[in-house]
Amino acid sequence: MNREERDPLGSLMIEGDVYYGIQTVRAIRNFPVSGIRAKPDLVRAYVLVKKAAAIVNIRLGILDTVRGDAIIRAADEVLGGLYADQFPVDVFQAGAGTSFNMNINEVIANRALELLGHPRGDYAFLSPNDHVNLCQSTNDTYPTATHIAAISTADHLLRELVLLEDAFLKKGDTFSGIPKVGRTHLMDALPVTLGQEFRAYGTAIGRAAARIRERRNDLLEIPLGGTATGTGANSHPKYRTMVVAELSALTGYSLVPARNSFEALQSRSQLVAFSGALRELALELIRIANDIRLLGSGPEAGLGEIILPAVQPGSSAMAGKVNPVIAECLDMIGFQVLGNDTVIALGAQAGQLELNVMTPVICHNILESVVILSSFLPVFRTGCIDGINADEARCRSYLKGNSMLATLLIPRIGFARAAEIAKESLRSRVQVREIAVREGIVTPEEADTLFDYEKMSRTIFEE
Repeated sequence: MNREERDPLGSLMIEGDVYYGIQTVRAIRNFPVSGIRAKPDLVRAYVLVKKAAAIVNIRLGILDTVRGDAIIRAADEVLGGLYADQFPVDVFQAGAGTSFNMNINEVIANRALELLGHPRGDYAFLSPNDHVNLCQSTNDTYPTATHIAAISTADHLLRELVLLEDAFLKKGDTFSGIPKVGRTHLMDALPVTLGQEFRAYGTAIGRAAARIRERRNDLLEIPLGGTATGTGANSHPKYRTMVVAELSALTGYSLVPARNSFEALQSRSQLVAFSGALRELALELIRIANDIRLLGSGPEAGLGEIILPAVQPGSSAMAGKVNPVIAECLDMIGFQVLGNDTVIALGAQAGQLELNVMTPVICHNILESVVILSSFLPVFRTGCIDGINADEARCRSYLKGNSMLATLLIPRIGFARAAEIAKESLRSRVQVREIAVREGIVTPEEADTLFDYEKMSRTIFEE
């Protein structure tokens, strides 16, 4: 049975089977934009804020236990996975996220009313604003929920990055005895090992993960308790400290109140920095994915130094073709993260005076970046990196004929003469080693030592 609800703008009929109310319906009508709803992580984080507020307000004696306990029970049901379809507000919505905050408030209020034996919409008894939103504002709860959701998703991403770093390092150990041509400017250079390349990829992932961990920890400082403009208006004097402590207990995170509640509402710099760390990771992943695509190119006419796992046919027209599809998908994800970071930067600079109203789009893009990275990195690891094999024979054959080995003769004959030998090797297709022996620059025994591929690819730090 449908019900009528009123707000300051008038009344609307609400479908009888929904838990959201009039402000959510207005948002559905006003913002039919993308069809994209809030990530479950944000819903969960926001409901945790509401639960913490109800617990603290009961303790402070400003919310009676009957209504407060019902709010807590309703919140627990949502946290348990119920009513997931009751949060339909588009991610592109009213500034600051008022529509989504009220969506949360209405769902919890109407379920709490049911638990108390009252009909949905009986806001005279239990109100989304007066009870569920007590001592709160969209302006302090939305960024707080965003921080918590970002921390939660970041922890998942960090676990995946540890596994990816380890996969690269293990592959580097496996390939440690395979010397190959190094390349700078995409041109032949002095030798390295395939293992050194892969261990370097692991180090890069570890460095990016450390930056994300650092920026994740910055998000532990939250603006909750600042209410509408940072003054804490309409909240109990003890509320701010107590609610942050309670939210810490509920989440398991060491949350702390903002050092300056006014700055915490005005600025989204913490989220910008966090997104910047995701951007750094995306750039490294794009670079590494492109290296893997290049090293595996061929199989006959490319570099072909590594063999990528064949996970699906690569062409609808060319028989037998297999493409580096996993690495290609990672590139696309990286590009999306870079685009999201640009939106986040634009949203952050658009804050004005006491509030940044662009927090919803900042939140959406932050969470999208973390989620798509977290979802695909296990596939990249298990479907690509773990299954890579080396074509050792091809690596050694490229190295054997590499004219850049003339560089090793510089201490004996100088740069200019070594350059001439490199050119001669290229022109005649005779190996540098043979030219050096033929011209008496080194003896055959000296050449064996000087052109020892395994030795020349070691770093000076290993000597």
